Amino acid sequence: MFPSWFIGFAFAAIAIAALVPAAIMSIAAANLWTRSIYKAFIRPDATDAQEARVAKLTSLVVKVGALAFILFLPFSYAINLQLLGGVWILQTFPAIIFGLFTRWFHHLALLLGWVVAMVLGTVLALAQGLKATFPIHLGAFSAVAYIALEAAIVNVIVAAIFTIVFDRIGAERYADVTAGDDYDDPALSIVPTTTLGTLEPT
Repeated sequence: MFPSWFIGFAFAAIAIAALVPAAIMSIAAANLWTRSIYKAFIRPDATDAQEARVAKLTSLVVKVGALAFILFLPFSYAINLQLLGGVWILQTFPAIIFGLFTRWFHHLALLLGWVVAMVLGTVLALAQGLKATFPIHLGAFSAVAYIALEAAIVNVIVAAIFTIVFDRIGAERYADVTAGDDYDDPALSIVPTTTLGTLEPT
């Protein structure tokens, strides 16, 4: 319907629009690497300037890696990773939600449930040729369900069972020392300390 030069503008607009989420994701990846791995385990004494430099470099590496992925690998890989990404990201839901809103689940059990669900979801997706659903047959019952949901159900079951197991054997739990005043005073900013599971106002 349009001349070729206008189609070029349309494709350019699509390409520019695609850069926005890509840039956001690369910045998020850089922050996760810098704060959660580099600062926490590699250079605990890193200055703000060093953190910023590492974050910028990491963001650039992620962008270049994403560009190389699109240019040199088959397009079907992007679709397949999109499916696996949905399966994987949903497995963080139990740990995040249960970890925030209840203290019943043992932290090690939540971690174990996440690992089991990640492996199970990946295996089921690969077994189905990277399709989104997997058939379930339990006697007379038969259904087809979203793989991410199936893995998430297993995630919760494993976390619940091993919470009981870890509590029975006396596995240590991290103590939540957050006080109510930490939330009531708007002048306080909450930052995690080097001890996992504790929060300290600054």
